[in-house]
Amino acid sequence: MPSRPGKWTAAHATASIRKCANSDDLDLHLTHHAMDQMEDRSLLIGDLLHLLKKGFVYDEPEPSTREGFFKYAIEGKTPNSGGRSVRAIVIPSGACGIKIVTVMWMD
Repeated sequence: MPSRPGKWTAAHATASIRKCANSDDLDLHLTHHAMDQMEDRSLLIGDLLHLLKKGFVYDEPEPSTREGFFKYAIEGKTPNSGGRSVRAIVIPSGACGIKIVTVMWMD
């Protein structure tokens, strides 16, 4: 069972997600829904990694359906987003695990 990182502030979530995204220990898991959403928007895994490495969490987290875990919205522009802002809903877990729940346009 993955460890629970606890509830983070937006600044801490941004730093922690970026640190994991830049780590060789990144354990990335995409839901089928997230993969479908990325395909519909012509976004690549490289775009998602760019978002995780360079994006920002602005809002407070929401509880996940799994007790003790939290969902964070990370936002930014990616190489293939055509200047549009992208948001991904992520759930950190374990030392450097990140589950991608969905990916959407901000506008």
